[in-house]
Order: sequence, then structure tokens, then C-alpha cells
Amino acid sequence: MTATNLRLAIVTSTFSPEITGGLRKGAEDYLAEAGAPNAAHFSAPGAFEIPLIAQKLAQSGRYDGVICLGCVIKGDTAHFEYISGAASLGLMNASLATGIPLTFGIITTYSEEQAIARSRDDAHNKGREAAAACIAALATLAQV
Repeated sequence: MTATNLRLAIVTSTFSPEITGGLRKGAEDYLAEAGAPNAAHFSAPGAFEIPLIAQKLAQSGRYDGVICLGCVIKGDTAHFEYISGAASLGLMNASLATGIPLTFGIITTYSEEQAIARSRDDAHNKGREAAAACIAALATLAQV
């Protein structure tokens, strides 16, 4: 399997678009460099909704892997912990249930500054990392 033959989807939260847009660009840039520039794009209202959308995409049979991108920034309430935990557990459970890699590019930070740093157009962009993880997971699964 080469990256060129992969059928990939990207699910991006529309909440905090200045951050998630940077994550999406990082993922798209990585995929283009890897020879897989034609990922399908889907939006989610927030990080909480990403697991269901990703699971439906995985169940559709149209995608080999789904790259999931979002941002949760800690505020003054427990909301951060609930959303972060639910998104993480939801993606893990959906990936295990479908056998399709659903990579976790949902950044969970303590400040907007940290989120900006992780979504910049550079080698440390977490969208890039999620795209790389998806391709690497698919390569490993192809060997099993």
C-alpha cells in the first residue's frame, strides 16, 4: 500500500476556526507531501461531535482512515475535562469498533497561546502529526 492509494477523510471542528484551520492546513500539507492530497473534508460543530462523524465515515467503507482535528482550551469550569475525555474515548472506541484508524488531532491546551503554537505552519503542527499517524497506522495494519 502506498500513500497515493489511500482513501482518507479529514474531520475538522468549526469551533475555534483560527486554530482548527491551522491544524487542517498542517494535515493537508503533510498528505500532499506524502502523495495523498485528495482527502475528503467534513466539518463537525465541535470536538464532542467528531467521534460520531468519524465513526460514520469509518463505517461507510469509503475511507481507509480518518484524521480528526479539533481544539479544546481549558476555561474556568470542568467543561474542558468532559469534552476532552469524551472526544478521546469516543475516537478510541470508534476506531476499535470499526478497525479503521481514527487519529487524534484534537489539541487540548491550557491556553489559547498553546493552541496557536500547536497549529502554526511548521513541523510541530499537530494536524501534520495526526495525518502522519494515520498513514503510519495504515502501513502497520497492512503488515498484520
